[in-house]
Amino acid sequence: MLAAEAPGLADRLLLLSYPLHAPGKPAQLRTAHLPNLRTPTVFVHGSRDPFGTLEEMKAAIALIPAPTQLLAIDGVGHDLGRNRGRHQSDLADKVASFVLAFAP
Repeated sequence: MLAAEAPGLADRLLLLSYPLHAPGKPAQLRTAHLPNLRTPTVFVHGSRDPFGTLEEMKAAIALIPAPTQLLAIDGVGHDLGRNRGRHQSDLADKVASFVLAFAP
């Protein structure tokens, strides 16, 4: 929200498990600021995140006029697999590679 209010505050954003809405409350979207976001942004989101489905995330991301990318992590929730035995170093490597490929 701050980056939308203060363009130029950051060169890029990395948003891990953005809480698009409270679980079970998809009508209460947290998207009002997204059309004002001018900062290139990478979203990392689990396919089972109760704070927003991948389709909801794609629709929200489409509101952003800046360049964006979505890295979907299959089969994990809001914690991006932290409590499911997922290899966190593998996830970190995947996210880092994705972000570096997004950077100019």
